[in-house]
Amino acid sequence: MSDSTPRNQSAPSATELSGEDGRKPSVTKRGGGPPATRGRTTIADGVVEKIAGLAARDVLGVHALGSGISRTFGAVRERVPGTTRSVSRGVKAEVGEVQTALDLEIVVDYGVSITQVAAAVRENVIAAVERMTGLEVVEVNIAVSDVKLPEEEDEEDQDIRVQ
Repeated sequence: MSDSTPRNQSAPSATELSGEDGRKPSVTKRGGGPPATRGRTTIADGVVEKIAGLAARDVLGVHALGSGISRTFGAVRERVPGTTRSVSRGVKAEVGEVQTALDLEIVVDYGVSITQVAAAVRENVIAAVERMTGLEVVEVNIAVSDVKLPEEEDEEDQDIRVQ
């Protein structure tokens, strides 16, 4: 049986194994960093659109979102069993890694200041989207497509009867 260390050579000392400064060799840890920073979070355009749509509807003076045609089709679609109301109708979002831009199409009630309603919608949408997503809202473009007159019937409130 032979020794692995030649007779004229000694086995390495603990200092030689641990490095010149006496520390143990560094070991790479798996999953370094706090758990919240491990991985990536992406937010879909539809999520931002829903948040913005709900925030815009909360503003006094906003009658509806979307153009008249899209609201009419939406009212018909909502009557079909198994479908739900589209909260993102009239909202388009472009979402990047850290920023988002929004386009909204609204219908305002007759008699309100359109500029004040638009400013309030912009503030409410920016606050809600930034608070809930952490994304920076770089712009909120608002197109006022119609004014709801007091005597007009609302397409969404009418019963659609199929016989």
